[in-house]
Amino acid sequence: MHSQSCGDSSPRRSRTCNISESASIEETGSGKTAVADLKPSGIYRGWPVAATTFLTIGISIGAAQFAFGAFIIPLEEEFGWSRTEINVSLTLAASMGIITPFVGRLMDKHGARSIMAASVSLMIAGFLLRSVMTELWQFYTFSMLIFLGTPGSSMLPVGRLVTLWFSTTRGRMMGLVMSGVNSGGLMYVPLLTAVIAFAGWRWGFASIGFLLIGILILIMFVIRDKREDVEREVNKRWMPRGDAGEAARAASEGFTAREAIRTRAFWFLSFGMALQHFAQTSAATQFFPHLEQSGFTSAQAAIGLMILALFAIASKIIFGTISEWITARWSYVIVVALQITGLAILLLPGSQMFIWGGLMVFGLGMGGVGALGPLAIAEMFGLKNFGAIIGLTTPVLIIPTLVGPVMAGFIFDSTGSYVLAFQITLGVLLISMTSFAMASPPFPFKRSSRGMG
Repeated sequence: MHSQSCGDSSPRRSRTCNISESASIEETGSGKTAVADLKPSGIYRGWPVAATTFLTIGISIGAAQFAFGAFIIPLEEEFGWSRTEINVSLTLAASMGIITPFVGRLMDKHGARSIMAASVSLMIAGFLLRSVMTELWQFYTFSMLIFLGTPGSSMLPVGRLVTLWFSTTRGRMMGLVMSGVNSGGLMYVPLLTAVIAFAGWRWGFASIGFLLIGILILIMFVIRDKREDVEREVNKRWMPRGDAGEAARAASEGFTAREAIRTRAFWFLSFGMALQHFAQTSAATQFFPHLEQSGFTSAQAAIGLMILALFAIASKIIFGTISEWITARWSYVIVVALQITGLAILLLPGSQMFIWGGLMVFGLGMGGVGALGPLAIAEMFGLKNFGAIIGLTTPVLIIPTLVGPVMAGFIFDSTGSYVLAFQITLGVLLISMTSFAMASPPFPFKRSSRGMG
C-alpha cells in the first residue's frame, strides 16, 4: 500500500509523500494512518466481475433456455420425436431445485469461481454432446447435465458476487447484471435461429457450447470472491461510493443456514417466492397461445412477448435501484402487485389496447423478481452462508415448475380458454404478496435494513 512508502506515522508527520502532490496523511486517535485523495490506479475489479456474470447468465439462461423453442421443429423433423417427448426434457429442470442447496453449500466452502467453472463445464459438455446425439434417451441425459450446471452458473454466484463487490450499490448492480437473462434472450435467440437455418440444429447446440467455453476462460481469469480481494481494490477507478472494504466485511457476516431456517422471515420469503413462480409457469408461458386466441397474429404475439421482455429488463434495473431505498422485501411486494395488475388487465374484455397495456405492466413486475430474490436473502441473512441459504429456498420452486404448466394446459383443454388459469394465478399472487409483506427482517440485520423493516 502507499502508506508504506510515506514514512512513519510518528509526530514527525511533516515528511511528505512522493506518491502524488494531492496525497495527504493524517494520524487518527488510534495511531493508524489513513491515505486520502490518492490518485486511483487501475479499474475497480468489480466491474469486470459484473460484466463476466452478465455474460454468463446471458448465455446459460438467456440463450440456453429462451432459444429452446427454435430447436423443436428441427428435432421433430430429424428424429420424428413428438412435442411431448421433446418437452419432457424441460421437466428435468426440476432437478435444479434438488441440487441447488448442495451447490450453494459448496460455493460457501470453495468460492464462486470454482463452482462457476465446474457448472459451466457441465453445461459445455451437455450442449456439445447434444450436437452429436442420435437417441431420445441421450437428449434427456445431456439435458440433465445442462440443468445440473445451471444453478452454479446463474443465481447462486451472481447474488454473492454482486453483493460482495457492490455492497453499497448492490440493488442497481443486481438489476443490471440480472438483466443479462432477458438481454441474452433478445440477442442470442435470433443468432441461434440463423445458425440453425443455415447450418442445422447440431451446429446450433455446438455454438452454445463454444460460447460457454469462452465464458469459462473469462471466469478463470476474472472472478474473485474473497473479502480481501475487495479490500485490495480500494482507491481504484470507478469504485462504488462509500467504504467498499468496510461494506464487504459487513456483507461477509450473517446467519448460518440452521439459524436462517428458524426465522419467520425465511419461510415467508420461501413461500412468497414459490407462489410468485406460478405467475411464470402457469401464466407467462401461456401468453403466446392466449394472444393468438385473443385475435393476435403470430407476428403480433411475438412482438407482444418482445415488449414483455423489454419491460422485464427495465424492471430489473428500476426495482434493483428502488430496493436500495425501501429494501428488497418491499420492492418484492410492489413487483408482485404489478404482476397482479397486469394479469387483471389482460383478462379485461375489450380492445387489444388492454392486452398491450397488460403485457407492459406484467413485464414491469415479472422482470424485477430475478434481481430481488438474491437481494432479499443477502439483505436479511448476510453473505456468510448465502449459497446454503438461498439454495434452501429453491426446492419449493419444484412445485410450481411441475404443477403450473400442467394446470394451465388441463384448464385450456377442459374449457377452451386460459381465463380460469389466469384467475387462479391472480389469487396465488395475492397470497404471495401478503407473504412478502409479512417477512420482516430478523435480528440482528433488522437494525441495519434500510427503508421499512
